[in-house]
Amino acid sequence: MSEVTLYVADEQAMTQLGARIARTTAGHGLIFLEGDLGAGKTTLSRGIIRGLGHVGAVKSPTFTLVEPYEIGDIRAFHFDLYRLVDPEELEFLGIRDYFEDDALCLIEWPQKGAGFLPKPDLTITIGAQNGGRSLILTPQGSRGESWCAALALETN
Repeated sequence: MSEVTLYVADEQAMTQLGARIARTTAGHGLIFLEGDLGAGKTTLSRGIIRGLGHVGAVKSPTFTLVEPYEIGDIRAFHFDLYRLVDPEELEFLGIRDYFEDDALCLIEWPQKGAGFLPKPDLTITIGAQNGGRSLILTPQGSRGESWCAALALETN
């Protein structure tokens, strides 16, 4: 299975796709979210976190770098590295601890943490297309491969 390209027409469709991704991952793994400012990375993350069962607010971690979520037995962490000045700052944040228990980690702007982040299971690249968004899901290993296969089946 290679990469999968999906199209979403609007914010509601992005949130619904997030819920599908949440079901597919079962709340585990590492997903990199790439795209320009305003592409929909946080909206997709919000859909994923709500899809895991979170009912409260899902705010952007632009200024806090990470927002944690405890959802029953699931632990999810939403990172936004946009304001990171130096990737080494992630060491002071204790970044490695977040990846130890196979929690779900969503990382916006992963390129800002290059050299300090592990290899993701899946990279999602979001771009504008015909008034909506095109999402390219690129698996980075067997877990990502199985997620892409499941999401491709659900789409067809």
